[in-house]
Amino acid sequence: MDRNTITGLILIFVIFIGFSLYNSNRNNKAFDKALAAADSDYAKGDLETARTEYINALRFKANQPDALSKINEINLKLGNTPAKEKSDSLSLPQSNSSVSGTNPSETKTDVNQYGVFAQSAIGENEFIILENNLVELKISLKGGRVYSARLKNYKTFDAQPLILFSGDSTVFGFNFFTNDNKAVQTNNLYFKPVSDQKSYKVGSQPESVVLRLYAGDDKYIEYKYTLAPDKYIVDFNVNFKSMEGIIASNQNSLTLDWKMFIPQQEKGRQNEENYSTINYKYYQDDVAGLRLRQSKEIEKNDITTKLSWISFQDQFFSSIILTNDFFLNASVSSTRTLASKKYLRYYTSEVGVPFNNGTSNSINMKLYYGPNSIPILKKEGLQLEKIVFLGKNIIGWISRFVIIPIFNWLNHFIKNFGLIILILTIIIKVVLFPLTFKSYQSQAKMQVLKPMVEELGKKFPKKEDAMKKQQATMDLYKRAGVNPMGGCLPMLLQMPILFAMFRFFPVSIELRQEHFLWATDLSTYDSILKLPFMIPMYGNHVSLFTLLMTASTLLTMKMTGSSPGSDQPGMKMMMYMMPIMFMLILNNFSAGLTYYYFLANMLTYAQNMISKRFINADAVLATLEENKKKPLKKSKWQQRLETAAKQRGINPPKK
Repeated sequence: MDRNTITGLILIFVIFIGFSLYNSNRNNKAFDKALAAADSDYAKGDLETARTEYINALRFKANQPDALSKINEINLKLGNTPAKEKSDSLSLPQSNSSVSGTNPSETKTDVNQYGVFAQSAIGENEFIILENNLVELKISLKGGRVYSARLKNYKTFDAQPLILFSGDSTVFGFNFFTNDNKAVQTNNLYFKPVSDQKSYKVGSQPESVVLRLYAGDDKYIEYKYTLAPDKYIVDFNVNFKSMEGIIASNQNSLTLDWKMFIPQQEKGRQNEENYSTINYKYYQDDVAGLRLRQSKEIEKNDITTKLSWISFQDQFFSSIILTNDFFLNASVSSTRTLASKKYLRYYTSEVGVPFNNGTSNSINMKLYYGPNSIPILKKEGLQLEKIVFLGKNIIGWISRFVIIPIFNWLNHFIKNFGLIILILTIIIKVVLFPLTFKSYQSQAKMQVLKPMVEELGKKFPKKEDAMKKQQATMDLYKRAGVNPMGGCLPMLLQMPILFAMFRFFPVSIELRQEHFLWATDLSTYDSILKLPFMIPMYGNHVSLFTLLMTASTLLTMKMTGSSPGSDQPGMKMMMYMMPIMFMLILNNFSAGLTYYYFLANMLTYAQNMISKRFINADAVLATLEENKKKPLKKSKWQQRLETAAKQRGINPPKK
């Protein structure tokens, strides 16, 4: 890297930082101005104008808590909420709702609207605990639903209990019409437990919680939750007893309404958002889902065919509903909760469930509340492990059948994941060494010929002689026994491995909260310095593994980047800008990933140094001199090119 290149890179970085600081300062001033205007209008009692100004202030700082608090306060005083604000905030659940067991946003219940279920429209909410050694489920009598699910073996990034969902942030129940045309939502009605027992702890045998929603004497809908030891999955059986005269006779399906706010569990929110989505499996077919890294605020999909399961998932954990038969159809949506720092997504699904309106009818389902661990999910069947996205085609194949088996095998003997990644990298590099050695050989030979290529550049200095220069260069390579593509093809064959690693590390729950050196969690970024400002693309922290990755990339490029053609100013600048761009992008990614790239670069450097010892410059030059004495045999392709050129009146360059 010459002085001009270094100076250019430094200037670009300084300009980038300067612009970021300027833009941040401008946003702060604009926010302060809008906030001052809003506070002034609020003090005057002009609440409508004040709310408009507070919303305007949020354009400059989207999640500023003071402005959000004022907007909520004004909404309560005015007694309404603008439509736009509703779509942004999604009426996030209030923490005090768990005390009373009711949602503050609900209006007073009109018992008459539920017809024969009116007796179940009013009640006191109580909870029943169903737990084993892995998961604790809190089941609410209101709605008969799982009120919260806590995973015992996991914690959030700030060492809090890991709860997949809690309180009124979830909806789960059946919607249907009665014979007298009453719309019933079981989520809002009160179930009664069959037993007075309030807590069930699974020992060596499964335990069951049975709740009933009564519509009269010996007429009810029964929920039965059964949890076995060492399982994250719950059997969920719904039994309809003597409901043939109550549920509309023309109803051959019920709507299962399932909605959930997904809380942030990881330190790296950006990375967690990238891998949060809804997946589903077509009945007797493959797995599909909403797009990862969605940029739209709301993404929806109406599925008109049969399904086997639907999953609400974040980066490392999922809530999944499965059926023993099939769901008729579904409509799913994912909304980014932009106004909340607590939640990542708001998921909804309306699922068509087959229903036979007879004297008795049963719907058998399962509920999975657990980690996105491929071995655990694979045991449950139905291709559940495919919710862990490892790439498509050959990328996914390499991840599933090469990377993961080696990783799991090493984990049987080594518990330090930093060492596992090191050994995994060494194994991959050793296996790929025959390919990389060919690449190094070609690059080294071209380095020997570099002075001669430069002489050809002086011989053909004019732009119109570019074709002659190119042909003379190719002749030189051919006489020396060098294939210019010999360095590129082996590198291209290694690209699937690099992409497989890019997919593997961010979704590997095995790395979650695993310490190594200064990194406290290999599944998210390692931060050695917190910045007082935000840099676009880069973030507000400094990741040391990302810096080491960038430095090692530049080091290997310094060794191999002096091949012919790379000396052009534009090409050289492009070569050195790419690592800088990757540094900006990967600063927020998994430390395990950047650590792997750093190791791979350093091993590449070492292999390059070793390979150069096998290249004899004198032998390359001797081969060149010997071949100069022989007539250069033209390939069939070259002969066809020269024939075509003669037909157009273009004479080939003289040797």
